[in-house]
Amino acid sequence: MKGFIFFLIFILFITIIFPIVLMKGYDILPTPNNENDLSDKYDLEQINETMEIEVFDLKTNQTMSIELDEYVKGVVAAEMPGQFNIEALKAQAVAARTFAIYRIQQYSNGHPHHPQAPLCTGIHCQAYLTTDELRQTHNNNWMYEYWPKIEGAVESTKGEIITYDGKIIEALYHSTSGGMTENSEDYFVSALPYMRSVSSPYESDSPKLHEVKKIKVTDFINKIKEKYPSANLTQSNLPNKVRLMEKSESGRVMKLMVDNVVVSGREIRSLFGLNSTNFEITLKGDTIEIKTIGNGHGVGMSQWGANGMAENGSTYREILKHYYTGIEIKELN
Repeated sequence: MKGFIFFLIFILFITIIFPIVLMKGYDILPTPNNENDLSDKYDLEQINETMEIEVFDLKTNQTMSIELDEYVKGVVAAEMPGQFNIEALKAQAVAARTFAIYRIQQYSNGHPHHPQAPLCTGIHCQAYLTTDELRQTHNNNWMYEYWPKIEGAVESTKGEIITYDGKIIEALYHSTSGGMTENSEDYFVSALPYMRSVSSPYESDSPKLHEVKKIKVTDFINKIKEKYPSANLTQSNLPNKVRLMEKSESGRVMKLMVDNVVVSGREIRSLFGLNSTNFEITLKGDTIEIKTIGNGHGVGMSQWGANGMAENGSTYREILKHYYTGIEIKELN
């Protein structure tokens, strides 16, 4: 009888208990390196304003350890003019803090472009300048007048981040939208519910609101052919060979037909160094004129639009809730 009981216990262990232990100890599928995959160092529950984060310096090719909010101060100073309204600077501070933590979550083991750290000092992530670099870029008077203002913007929004449906968002931003921001899927790949196209009416002071770039027709054709060799372009057939195919909801160029090649607005922007994909191509004699509206990808918060809203009485919270649809502003932990 005892032998039968031991045998029964053994069978139960093999068939039920042991598999449960295995399943508890190992994930059935590997967890992707996304917002739910955090290393112990970057556990969101432990992240705070004074926590040191790692940032890869593109100028020195070295990794720096910086307190989170000290990093945010350097980002605000590099990304937004210190002359801006304090409410716009606060909005930038919250967006920059949110973006930093989102990147830390996404790339806790290092970004593919800089595996040494989840963040870098360039616009690939967020522009960042140290106080020494700010003095070199500006001067001591600038530091005296605007650095305390930037510090105040960061410190007065201490610990605040942007969330959607309880999750931290990828708080993208850009210089100037040109009157209307872009749906995320119309410029990037993913359709994000908090990145919807919204109006941005207060941008008239932006120096990059309008730009006209003039290019010789021969140079234009040569660049197109170099990139797309199958395109049969000549000066005489050019008006019939470059045609608009699709625009986004905000009016930006999504697709052009260049002879027999479908070309994205992003490709044309990159090829000719345009400020945005909101452009219009016109042939004038031996010259191509490309008129561009706005500056940047157009997704998320417009920095000049944020300043315009602030100048018209909006708070930083109202600015953020305007540019990021359906979001909440919460505090870390």
